[in-house]
Amino acid sequence: MLQITDLTKVFNQGTINEKIALSHVDLTLNKGDFVTVIGGNGAGKSTMLNCIAGVFPVDDGKITIDGRDVTHMPEHKRAQYLGRVFQDPMMGTAADMNIEENLALAYRRGQRKTLAWGVTADERTQYRDLLAQLELGLENRLTDKVGLLSGGQRQALTLLMATLKAPKLLLLDEHTAALDPKTAEKVLNLTQKLVAEHHLTTLMVTHNMQDAIRLGNRLIMMNEGHIAVQIEAEKKQGLHKADLIALFEKASGDSLENDRLLLS
Repeated sequence: MLQITDLTKVFNQGTINEKIALSHVDLTLNKGDFVTVIGGNGAGKSTMLNCIAGVFPVDDGKITIDGRDVTHMPEHKRAQYLGRVFQDPMMGTAADMNIEENLALAYRRGQRKTLAWGVTADERTQYRDLLAQLELGLENRLTDKVGLLSGGQRQALTLLMATLKAPKLLLLDEHTAALDPKTAEKVLNLTQKLVAEHHLTTLMVTHNMQDAIRLGNRLIMMNEGHIAVQIEAEKKQGLHKADLIALFEKASGDSLENDRLLLS
């Protein structure tokens, strides 16, 4: 479903501020894989997601989604294959539009706009049923502006919008990092539910080791722009944080000193 081959990304190339963000990264996700990605600040996690999404052009390598080479495809065209949820709950939705209008935009992504672009009664019923599954009371607030929602409500809505059309690939970029622990847990549970229901191929970046171990069927740990550790499904079961730290230090030759990772 996703094939990354020899992916390299360098920022400020040829200057004193040159930074190798990704160095010859190879990664394959099969259909239905749920891969968690962990690593310290500057490890290349978000850069990899941004290269997949087309936000950053790559310097070398190839990206294939569902058998199609998208390496040089513009971001807006690549979006038809992707669902994405960002760390910032304010991204991914239109604050000045109401809930049902946001859902309608997500539902009609990739369709040609026509004069009959308004929300139909059938669609409104469908949106209400979908929102009821969130258990946040949003099914009774279809005409409320999204900007009035809390961060957790907005992130849950964004996740629903990102999965509404069952994308080829779901990208989750620390999508619970800005939420309080209780709300983050609720959004993670919703993530598991939606991914399982739609059999979505998913790549989830996180700083939380426990979440990286607990969720998904595979785990990769990045360091200095490359994949330092890759753990398959059978080895992931029974894995503990101490085991993951030991694997990282053995593979990289460095001690793990990132506070966000160690405290998570």
